[in-house]
Amino acid sequence: MPKLDTPLQLSPVFKPKIWGRRDLRPLFSRPREFAGELLGEVWVTDDASRFLNGPLSGMTLSEASEKFGPELNGSGWTDSRFPILAKYVYTSDWLSVQVHPDDEAARRYDPGNRGKTEMWYIVGATRQAKILLGLKRGVSKQALRESFEKAKSREILNTFRPRAGEAIFVPPGTVHALGPGLVIFEVEQNSDLTYRLDDYGRTGLDGKPRPLHLDKGLEVTRTELPALRDLPEVRIREPYGARRFVLSCPFFAVEELTLRKTGTFRGCPARVEILALLEGEGRLETDAGWFGYQAGNTWLVPPATAKYRLVPRVKSRLLKFYVPDIEEDFRRPLVKRGVKAAKLKRIIFD
Repeated sequence: MPKLDTPLQLSPVFKPKIWGRRDLRPLFSRPREFAGELLGEVWVTDDASRFLNGPLSGMTLSEASEKFGPELNGSGWTDSRFPILAKYVYTSDWLSVQVHPDDEAARRYDPGNRGKTEMWYIVGATRQAKILLGLKRGVSKQALRESFEKAKSREILNTFRPRAGEAIFVPPGTVHALGPGLVIFEVEQNSDLTYRLDDYGRTGLDGKPRPLHLDKGLEVTRTELPALRDLPEVRIREPYGARRFVLSCPFFAVEELTLRKTGTFRGCPARVEILALLEGEGRLETDAGWFGYQAGNTWLVPPATAKYRLVPRVKSRLLKFYVPDIEEDFRRPLVKRGVKAAKLKRIIFD
């Protein structure tokens, strides 16, 4: 059995969408096989993502997760499926109004599936970009049903203008939709279970109306949920630059690292960690050698990784995400640094 003790690069998986874009620069170049198609999502921890280096080179993430289990995913994860799904989303039009179930509802309505808790990190947004998040006050489920049936649901949802760097938490039951002009990084449970409520009467890539899931969607909708957007930026100085504690919940935690100097890091025996490069370029070094990194790369850090260094050639910014111990990874270190309880409640969802 190969020893998984060094960072491993994953390939992206591109997904055509009717609301996508033709240009994914500067993070990605358009693959030739998608010439002329609108690409809306780039999945970076997809089951079909392939390892590009090291002992797992050529294997898919699904194959490796099944075969190596805790050696790849950490001692704290017992499922054979990789713990976190992450993707970039590129929009040129409105996505459908939708809602996701929690684990319990997923077992009830779609046995064999997980629920879907997710977060958005806004990578880029035009001045016209908008999101719909949560119901306006006093909206009933009956009013919801009527608005969905008339394809007018955008009138009863909260509308916001997001900004680059903003973090948004989307727990199950939150009705939402992304508008045009956005590039977001989405982290979520490894599930693609979505109940589409309103698609504005559009047709899909096959020319047919896309199916709606009105009954199940209304069952799982939580009308009382607030819009958990514009979360506070809790940032601390580090020798390499800065570390932002973006948010944490039982299914994932997200940090933003900004590197101006070399940063030294270690793997964690309990979990796998994933690094998504948003900006910059440089070297990823271990005692055995080094690899070049650049914006758009995704690197997986197995639990047995003793030490690695990120050496930026130019300022680099990345998102690190993993399944957390909320107390050890977020609450305790932030309390130690004097972050107030009121602010912690807005980035820790346990």
